[in-house]
Amino acid sequence: MTATVHRIDPRPQPSLEPMVQLVAGDMNMVNAVILDRMQSQIPLIPELAGHLIAGGGKRMRPMLTLASARLLGYTGTRHHRLAASVEFIHTATLLHDDVVDGSDLRRGKRTANIIWGNPASVLVGDFLFSRSFELMVEDGSNKVLKILSNASAVIAEGEVNQLTAARRIDLHEDRYLDIIGAKTAALFAAACRIAAVVAERPESEEAALDAYGRNLGIAFQLVDDAIDYVSDAGTMGKDAGDDFREGKMTLPVILAYARGNAEDRQFWKDAVEGRRDSDADFAHAITLVQATHSVADTLARARHYGARAIDAIAGFANGKAKDAMIEAVEFAVARAY
Repeated sequence: MTATVHRIDPRPQPSLEPMVQLVAGDMNMVNAVILDRMQSQIPLIPELAGHLIAGGGKRMRPMLTLASARLLGYTGTRHHRLAASVEFIHTATLLHDDVVDGSDLRRGKRTANIIWGNPASVLVGDFLFSRSFELMVEDGSNKVLKILSNASAVIAEGEVNQLTAARRIDLHEDRYLDIIGAKTAALFAAACRIAAVVAERPESEEAALDAYGRNLGIAFQLVDDAIDYVSDAGTMGKDAGDDFREGKMTLPVILAYARGNAEDRQFWKDAVEGRRDSDADFAHAITLVQATHSVADTLARARHYGARAIDAIAGFANGKAKDAMIEAVEFAVARAY
């Protein structure tokens, strides 16, 4: 595989639609598995799980498994169940995250923990994790099981790392990148890598798809963290300022704090520690991140990781699958514009 330098295409409004169309038939099979495996004799389980699974998410992670398989020319069916397993891992982590964060809105809808309570959300998340592992075991590949189980453990580590870093004004960029690399990028990477395993491709292609997913995941999270300060619930599926009010040290805050004067730094310290969380405080925070170019620089870094993702699949054959995967990166980065 040869390394070719690519730049993210600046054309307006890149879309996820090429990937959606590419994997539409496979996605129908994945959705059938999801619907079947979220069932239970306990009615609350499919009711609560269905609220989130049917909540308008892009299904980006399972689509990456399917698109990666298409990129490799895989014609079997193992990736259907594994893509469903990936989606169950993601959904379980969302249920748990909303409890930890005390969130009340996701994708523009009330969160499950607000409707059914924290205990039910945690337990149904556990149920979905268990279902994901059943699907892994049924696949029969120890390598697949190792990749996805490791990703699940890394995600949990990332969430604990973020929890212990919450409301810590001294959080450094390196630790922030460790957190998002674990809690977001690990599952993107695993979702792509397992396609190479089921397609029985060499380690070099596994590594290339892992790098594509990992860099895309980091770019995706960087953009999410940036648009908390520039967007609204209609765009991002949560209320603007949620991260600010929860005292999360995301990259825009880390940069704005480092670049601020003494008065600005005191504001950020008070905000992160929970003493400045009004609408007026959030408006001031927006002013500070703009004045210090912190959002712009966060988005620039997202573009850097996006370019790395595109470079990672440069050696694969050109075609609809590769084009769709490249445009998915462009879409992930362009969400902030």
